Amino acid sequence: MTVDSMRTIDRWFGIPLTFILTWLLKLAHVYGKKQPVESRKILFVELSEMGSTILANPAMERAKKNLQAEIYFVIFRKNKASLQLLNTVEENNIFTLRENNLLSLIIDTLRFLFWTRKKGIDTVIDLELFSRFTALLTGLSGANKRVGFHAFHNEGLYRGELLTHRVAYNPHIHIAKNFVALVYAIESKEEEVPYSKIHISDKEIGLPTIHPTLQEQQTIQKTIIDRFNEYKPGYHKIVLLNPNASELLPQRRWMPERYQELASKILSRNDKFLVLITGAPSENEEADMLCRKVGSQRCVNFTGATTLAELPVLYSMALLMVTNDSGPGHFSSITTLPTFVLFGPETPALYGSLGNSTPIYAGLACSPCVSAANHRKTACTDNKCLQAITVTQVFDQIKEYLHSD
Repeated sequence: MTVDSMRTIDRWFGIPLTFILTWLLKLAHVYGKKQPVESRKILFVELSEMGSTILANPAMERAKKNLQAEIYFVIFRKNKASLQLLNTVEENNIFTLRENNLLSLIIDTLRFLFWTRKKGIDTVIDLELFSRFTALLTGLSGANKRVGFHAFHNEGLYRGELLTHRVAYNPHIHIAKNFVALVYAIESKEEEVPYSKIHISDKEIGLPTIHPTLQEQQTIQKTIIDRFNEYKPGYHKIVLLNPNASELLPQRRWMPERYQELASKILSRNDKFLVLITGAPSENEEADMLCRKVGSQRCVNFTGATTLAELPVLYSMALLMVTNDSGPGHFSSITTLPTFVLFGPETPALYGSLGNSTPIYAGLACSPCVSAANHRKTACTDNKCLQAITVTQVFDQIKEYLHSD
């Protein structure tokens, strides 16, 4: 299903279903009040954003450490691999939903209801801001504690009243801190309206750093040689360009011709530089065209060349990466790779990478134009926020990292 199809279904089915479920849960509360339980089996719900699994890692680690809880996760099947970059969640504790068509989604939702009860899930943390579907999953999970963001008196999507622990979403702090606030709500010894009245420091949203083995690096080196026969590991210096973004928000894309110009400037600086164009296999044709226009053998189409699990290894071997605001900007945060992320419809203050990252942001009066209040659906069809970022600006940011020694 397309993103717009999922939004339409979420609206027309989600609103009445969350309303009905709200009243069913209220009746169940009156006639069958559950006793409080310790949070020992916590399910995190985040379906659509691969990068958010990285941003949620500090919250999951806190739940494991402070609550001695076993962590579970539900996610769209196509995004599951992002959970395996840090392996915070055990394989058997991950439930996937197929989103390719409505029938598959319904079948998997029914399977989910049995799965949560079989696993004995006692607490659900809904990480989503924009989905009534995840609110339904949370409400139907059978969990005694249901934690998530609630609008209170703010504008936003109607998602019913299915939560036992309502946290005020704060658009003025990083989303990773918002996620940590959800775990604090479970830790609270008293009821609060809203949860969580605490300060969350920058130290609480740190990430571990991955250090690939020599064998893993040699595997990637062989893959590069398959795409560029003249590659010499001790000679060439790798620069990564990631010119695409997910279908969820195409307005995040910097123009292909600017990536082309940037690649040319990098390659002309020194013959040791090797530019790899990364991306999903579906982006192969666009990457091929970009490489042809650059007109250098040292600009290599590397789309689909690695698995998601291999990306941190590639990142550990590169000088730097320039990317649109998308998953790779977050995946690289578990390495030391200098990463330059182009922001437009989103703001780095809220969704910036937690790693060695530099945001490049024009800061127009209309930016950011997507939020929790509009289901990340912008009216913009002319992304001046990214058009305002020039190749010269980006090159000036990265040139000090372009050393050839």
